[in-house]
Amino acid sequence: MAADPVHDLRVALRRCRSVAEGMQAIDPHPSWKKMRKAGKQLFSSLGGLRDCHVLAEWTAKIGFREAPSTQALITYFKQQAPTLQQQVESAFKAFDRRQWEAWGRSLTQRAARVQPGSEAFQCLALERWTEARRLHWAALKTGSSAAFHRLRIALKKFRYIVENFLPELHRDWIHDLKAMQDMLGEIHDLDTLSATLNSSQVLLEPASRELWEQRIRSERAARIDAYSQKTTGRNSLWSIWRSRLPRGEQAGRVVLKKLETWASFMRSDSGHSRRTTRFALKLFDELVRSGVVRDKTGRAREVLRAAAVLHDVGSGAGGKNYHKATRRLIRKLPIPFAWKHYELEMAALVAGYHRGMLPRSNHKKLRAVPQAARDATRRLAGILRLAHALDLNHDGAIRRIKVAKPGDYLVVYAEGLNQASVLAEKIAAARHLLETSCRVPVLIRSMPRRSRR
Repeated sequence: MAADPVHDLRVALRRCRSVAEGMQAIDPHPSWKKMRKAGKQLFSSLGGLRDCHVLAEWTAKIGFREAPSTQALITYFKQQAPTLQQQVESAFKAFDRRQWEAWGRSLTQRAARVQPGSEAFQCLALERWTEARRLHWAALKTGSSAAFHRLRIALKKFRYIVENFLPELHRDWIHDLKAMQDMLGEIHDLDTLSATLNSSQVLLEPASRELWEQRIRSERAARIDAYSQKTTGRNSLWSIWRSRLPRGEQAGRVVLKKLETWASFMRSDSGHSRRTTRFALKLFDELVRSGVVRDKTGRAREVLRAAAVLHDVGSGAGGKNYHKATRRLIRKLPIPFAWKHYELEMAALVAGYHRGMLPRSNHKKLRAVPQAARDATRRLAGILRLAHALDLNHDGAIRRIKVAKPGDYLVVYAEGLNQASVLAEKIAAARHLLETSCRVPVLIRSMPRRSRR
């Protein structure tokens, strides 16, 4: 098998698998994972053959032309090629083309639900940049082959998110991203060549082996230096890439948008989620304004908003205990950008407590968050439970709410509420957690006509 067709097929497979990996982060449909897994065996076998071709090229490039050691290494790689080709042929036979084509049709329709350049993909790029930048510093600090390998993979994932889902950024960054990835790829190739020298026993003479190791170290150091010059300092490529990604409040918005997009694939009634979120944030803001709740950093509001957006993602599983499925699903999510682990735990608990059993102060599940955050978790759960009850029938009968604090109690006025209805009875029951967690009586009333006008 020629080197170029092997490389081209491997690149095509890698693009498909990278699209699946990106979509899997916002669409939990199992077919994305199955597609990636189905292409992995063929991709890996092609990778082994591709490495053999590349290492032979490196040997001819940096070796001494007529030296016996150079010829011995080239011969070794030629001898390895037939076995690797057989592995590729076996992987080809096992590859299910019909299933791959079926995924191409069905998953294309799912991917079309999220437009390229959307905020959900901006959030994904921000997460990939953060992880790659962390590994960048670790690689420069240690200089180890393992650290540079992890950096290469992380930068590759960042590049593919930009390439597949953020076309405007890709047009501006394509040359620099490719150059840095190629540079890290060459470092990886040299590390692989060094490891092959140590494991193959091709070069038995210590002097010959040491000469090759010096040559490899020299080539590797030159590429690390070139990479460092481009990626450190005030005007580094990492800073340039970060400057075009969301910051501050905008970063918070794209995080929420990614969660909303993920939730939209999990359930069908997005209208109920929007109304519940609107009611929850209105209640929270009024409680803060009246001094009943404090939120100096704004983190509690972010946690509440995320919990409200996600509170019914488990409904697709069916059953009366779908809130428990919701809690489990949220816990499995990766930590959102700029969030702490316990904040995701809070969001999972708040969403899970929007119905069902009340959270007791010594409840086992509350131990997942720090002691200082447990009271706040109960208050947010009380707010979300009442907000969910205001649209319990998923029909938008209650159009808006107004909150007043005329004394040592709160009054929630609901436009469209019939005080004699079953819904009013259930809303009255749902206020209990809010009352006990905030230590303030809460009255639910139909909105007066003046307020409606």
